[in-house]
Order: sequence, then structure tokens, then C-alpha cells
Amino acid sequence: MTQTTRTDKHTNLEWIGLIMSTIDFTNLRLLAVFATVVDLGSFAAAARKLNTSRSRVSEQVASLETVLGVRLLQRSTRKLTVTSEGRNVYEQAQQLPDILRKVESITHTEIPSGRVAITMNHDIAHKYFLPVLAGFQAQYPEVYLDLILSDVTLDFIDDQIDLGIRIGTTIDDSLIARPLHEEKLALFASSDYLAQAGTPVTVEDLENCRWVTLMQTNFDGVLHLWENGAPLEIRPKDFYRCNAPLMMQQMVAGGMGICALFPSMVQQEVNNNQLINVMPSVRSDTLTLALVYPSRRQIPQRTRVVIDYLLAVDMFSLKKS
Repeated sequence: MTQTTRTDKHTNLEWIGLIMSTIDFTNLRLLAVFATVVDLGSFAAAARKLNTSRSRVSEQVASLETVLGVRLLQRSTRKLTVTSEGRNVYEQAQQLPDILRKVESITHTEIPSGRVAITMNHDIAHKYFLPVLAGFQAQYPEVYLDLILSDVTLDFIDDQIDLGIRIGTTIDDSLIARPLHEEKLALFASSDYLAQAGTPVTVEDLENCRWVTLMQTNFDGVLHLWENGAPLEIRPKDFYRCNAPLMMQQMVAGGMGICALFPSMVQQEVNNNQLINVMPSVRSDTLTLALVYPSRRQIPQRTRVVIDYLLAVDMFSLKKS
């Protein structure tokens, strides 16, 4: 490819200013295509390297010329000639193909890698996430997790969190929610507590029992449950409040009172006769345990593999208890 030589009123610095003031950063790829054409000497050769068509390369260079408002290449049936303006632009753009390839290699790696921050309650982390963590590490050895355990709701943006596992009847509308498990709370107490206080058989009996309640939901001292499909309100006279479900489970196992817990969370304790399900007809609303994250768009590969893995492993299966 030959170059026209003529004096132009634009210096290199002026051309840099012109490019930066007129081109949108989304057009950097057009600059990279143009630089590839100049390097290889033809649209056809550039198309082969870029794995596209000759006409597509020509269209992209023409689009760049439109954006800049100057002709970069003189076209003829036999050859392409770089204009003076084109040569100045090329001097600034010649490294872009390598830069874009490096950026693409970072964002589209064959092997997922990097760090993913995920938050969840302590009880979920200990009883369900930990048993599947080794399997994830074996499948994705280059992805590392920052485990942020919290029994209060954290802000994904402020706390720089990628994923979370949350529990509730509804999930924040601003988040994408992928259901992992649905379950109703049931009532449990230790055999030691029941031997001391008696086994409740009526709502009045329940209200006379000592309770361990979740601080985040027990605002007014009233427990809203269901019995055989009918709404039920329990107003315990004596109760502890705790903001950590795992601690609540341990308090109940230690004989501190009655508590509404997920059966799957305490299945091992039930099997070992540490806990007993009292008044099985009393349950909560159905609660959803969901994997949540801020957006479906442009999810990094490292985060996507965590999502796909957790959706596939069924870590809340009762068989794991």
C-alpha cells in the first residue's frame, strides 16, 4: 500500500484532538479495523484476519470516515492508498487491535477466573453452602469466592456484592431472583424443654411457652402462622429475640424454648432426637430461598458459573441433611 504525500494543515496533535472530540468510544473497534487494513494492505487480507467479509470491513472503514468527516483511504480497483489524514489517524490507532484483543481475552477467557462476592445467612452457609463448596472448587479452580456471612440484608452496590442467597415470601423487585428452594417454617423444641414445660396441644399452650423468635420479623410480639389452612396469631408471653437463625437453632436445641424453623435446616437434629416437631399442623407461609443478583446483563463469566453451579447442585435437598 502506498501513501499520498502532501502538506496538510492538521498537525499530529491537531488530529489527536479531532479524533478525541469527534469519535465515540464505542467506535474504537472501527479504528482497530482501519489499522488492520493499513497493516495488511487490503480489505480482503484484513477480512481474513478478522474472520469477516471484505464488504463488512469496507463498510466499517467507511463508517469511521463518516464519523471523522475525512477520507482515510483512496480506493481504486488495484490498490488502496492511505491519505495524509489516514496516516495521522493510523499512527494513533495502530496499537488498538492488540489492545482490543487483550481486553477480549480478559473478558472472554476459556477458563473462568477471578473473585466473586456472595452473601448469605450463617445457617445457610454452614449447613448447605459449605458441603457443595469443594465441588465448586474442583470444577472451577480459578474462581475464588469472597463469602460475606450476614444475618441482616446488605446492599449489593454499597457493599460490592455480586450474588446473594435470601429468604422471604417476596424478593426485592430491583433484583433478579432465581428460586433455589421453597419451604414452610414448623415449630420445634428440645425434649428437655418439653419435659420441663409440657408438650403444647393448643394455641393457648403455645402462648404460655417460652419462645425464641427472629428479631427481624418479631416487631410487635405477634407470630403470624397458619393452622390447617387458617390464619393463626400467637402472642407468646415470654420470648427471646435473636437476629441470627443459626444461633436460634442452637438456643432451641439447648432447651431455651420453642422456635419456628425450616424443617430442612434441623433435619439432622430431628433425626438425632435433639429437636421435636410440636403441633405439626401449625406452619408459616411458604418462604422462598432464592439466589439473587442485580442484573441479567453483562454478567461476568466468573459470576455466571457460580450462578449456574448453585442452580444445578440442589444444595437444599433434604437428602443432604
